[in-house]
Amino acid sequence: MASDTISKLKAALSRQGAGSSDFDLNPEVNLPAGRKLRPAGVLVPVMVTESDPRLILTKRSSALKHHPGQIAFPGGKQDEGDKDVTATALREAKEEIGLPLEFPRILGRLPTHETVTSFSVTPVIAVLDRPFDPVPEPGEVEEVFSVPLAHVLDPANYVIESRRWRGQKRYYFTVPYGPYYIWGATARILRGLAAQVNE
Repeated sequence: MASDTISKLKAALSRQGAGSSDFDLNPEVNLPAGRKLRPAGVLVPVMVTESDPRLILTKRSSALKHHPGQIAFPGGKQDEGDKDVTATALREAKEEIGLPLEFPRILGRLPTHETVTSFSVTPVIAVLDRPFDPVPEPGEVEEVFSVPLAHVLDPANYVIESRRWRGQKRYYFTVPYGPYYIWGATARILRGLAAQVNE
């Protein structure tokens, strides 16, 4: 099963997917030309130690100023000392969930995703073929959990919802799982991965 999963992900990453943004479902939004986006990297870690490959995600602390309580990948903005966005994703995963730098096996990157907060996020796909005990970063990560990879790779599990944002109705993808409401940039990035896997 692990080798099948890895082969499927590698094949998906070999196909040239389109970039995405938080505005994909809102074509009426006019993004300014020449806007400056800050680079960021997130790790998309797939645990393949069991028969059921699982995707590791985090629930952000409800005390945070930005995106409190939201479901996210481990990751963040690229620092000056980071060699590239892959290094950013690995560093942030170590800080946020205690993932040793040498554990993830990098398979590749997805196309960048532009967020409403003006980040250009590069998702870095990695597999973990040995178990580890997550250590949530105090004050930033409320919970580290996993969902079946098959759940987020099935386009049928995605729902388009909406809410008011800055006075306008904004549409976005969700891919709920149990008590976890996965939406926004995280769901959009996963929807892009699902599209590439199912091409």
